[in-house]
Amino acid sequence: MKIVSIVGARPQFVKAAVLSRKISENTNWEEVMVHTGQHFDANMSAVFFEEMSIPAPQYFLGIDSLTREEMIAQMQTEIEKVLQKENPDWVLVYGDTNSTLAGAKAAKANGIKLAHVEAGLRSFDKQMPEELNRIATDELSDLLLVPSNKATANLQLENIQALDNGVVEVGDIMHDALLFYLKKIQHQTISKPKAPFVLLTLHRAANTDSKEVLTRILKAIDNITKEVEVIFPVHPRTRKKMEEWNLSTHATLMEPVGYFQMLNYLQQADLVLTDSGGLQKEAFYVNKFCITLRENTEWTELLDLGVNVLCGSDGAKIAQAYSNFSNRRFGEYPQVYGDGNTAEKIILALNNF
Repeated sequence: MKIVSIVGARPQFVKAAVLSRKISENTNWEEVMVHTGQHFDANMSAVFFEEMSIPAPQYFLGIDSLTREEMIAQMQTEIEKVLQKENPDWVLVYGDTNSTLAGAKAAKANGIKLAHVEAGLRSFDKQMPEELNRIATDELSDLLLVPSNKATANLQLENIQALDNGVVEVGDIMHDALLFYLKKIQHQTISKPKAPFVLLTLHRAANTDSKEVLTRILKAIDNITKEVEVIFPVHPRTRKKMEEWNLSTHATLMEPVGYFQMLNYLQQADLVLTDSGGLQKEAFYVNKFCITLRENTEWTELLDLGVNVLCGSDGAKIAQAYSNFSNRRFGEYPQVYGDGNTAEKIILALNNF
């Protein structure tokens, strides 16, 4: 069996690392990795391949810094050339990026079976490009690999149909990655920040492309720094906007960090503030409460459990959430995203299809 895997953004490198390792254990399987280039900063891309011992992608497309529509169209064109050359049995896509949808469209245009990892997730906000990408990719997919019961229910409500045995609940592949790499970093020398501190990440356009919104968030963060240090690895997009608008913060700023360093920070942090999707789950896996700087989330199970709260850029809500979580201990919660064996279940689903 030959699989072409499409990656392009930082979280997808983490997910691909897990599944690629399992694919390599199947001696009759061949994987061809295509990196679209959607994330091109060295600390956002290359370091991940080096750190996680992921083989260099056979194809690097170098497509970035375009509008969503232009990026998807150009990626699809270039991915189709790869598919026509490689003639795979499957195209595998992850998550909800422009690279995801471009890979899905390319697969369908060439009559190749398509598997979508993280199918069925919904934030119910169609103003988000990621939401449009998720829905369109699910509609095109032959095999929908869902992380939770809710994701399955979302597909049923939308009447999105796959072929026989085409909807399989496999859990969250990021859980596999976290469990594997937490063991690995135990044997490495990684700088550990002095506790206590709060971990902050901020990169979404809704938060960084509006001076008013970004100012509100940084002001809310500065209020938290009066009580505890806030460690802030700054995304290139966010740093550019802060410099453009001459915005500052009392948080401890640093360059983007690799996955291992981020895991280390996550383990040591008292609390997480983020607009990331993946970090919301990772915080849960290491028993940390999360304040999400968004108006919605695709990981709604965490809201139901009470371990995550949506605050957007509202300073009062952020302050209240920080106060509430600071006075609570993390309890025992059901593992709503599987048992950490997602990669094996994906392999099984591909075999069974």
